[in-house]
Amino acid sequence: MTRSKRAAIKKFVWSLIRYGTLLAGAIVSVLPVVVCVFTAFKTPEEYASTSVMSPPNSFLYFNNFIEAWQKANMGVAFRNSAIILVFVLIGSVLSGSMLAYVLSRFKFPGNGFIRNLFLFAALLPGIAMQVSVYQIMYSLGWINSLPGYIVMMCGTDIMSIYIFIQFFENISTSLDESAIMDGCTYFGVFFRVLLPLLKPAVITVMILKGVGTYNEYYAANLYLQDKNNLVTVATSLFKFTGPLGNQYNYICAGVIITMIPALLIFILCQKQIYSGLTQGAVKG
Repeated sequence: MTRSKRAAIKKFVWSLIRYGTLLAGAIVSVLPVVVCVFTAFKTPEEYASTSVMSPPNSFLYFNNFIEAWQKANMGVAFRNSAIILVFVLIGSVLSGSMLAYVLSRFKFPGNGFIRNLFLFAALLPGIAMQVSVYQIMYSLGWINSLPGYIVMMCGTDIMSIYIFIQFFENISTSLDESAIMDGCTYFGVFFRVLLPLLKPAVITVMILKGVGTYNEYYAANLYLQDKNNLVTVATSLFKFTGPLGNQYNYICAGVIITMIPALLIFILCQKQIYSGLTQGAVKG
């Protein structure tokens, strides 16, 4: 066998492996969504008698969506989740960017120590600190309180701080000095000069924090115990689970409903999202 033939065979094998891996990854990613869509459009009798991989007889059966919306109180869930998202995103962006501004622009004793503490805190699993967090929330009377839950979710986001720090370190300090010489205060420098330049980082932080907050189940289920008035999108579908079994046809219908807002936001803002993710990546 000639060298050119061996090279061609090797190239073909590697291409087969590469595209085969991509195809397998795509199937693994898409298959749960397909199963969810199939299940959401099945009648209860059809769901009980067919396989999860079997398509429904009709994609015009919307009773599961109606039942999921009404029984899971999803109108209230979307309202609460929207309120939480707005305040959490505003609080996280402001607190993270301000902390990053102080740590990157002001050199003071303990600056490096504080950064190391943030890094150490990022290594701790959140579930390990829930006992102390619950005690604090209980002492403040923030259990079953939407404002209390919002304040807790606005807590220091380590990744957001480091993303903002990386951006601040790539912005010349001459902008700060020029603004101060023109009579601007430190708050003016931050809000008028630097914050508008952080748009890619802000978009990145909002994506990461928004997705995490929208999908948060453990904390919402633990601290928002009133499942009628304080239900969120992530906890609303818990009504279809129980000791006698789970109603997956309603659960899948509810999952599709909860996916629609995120899908619409992605379609409408995909240019800004891609720009924020590429420009807002942490640089070495």
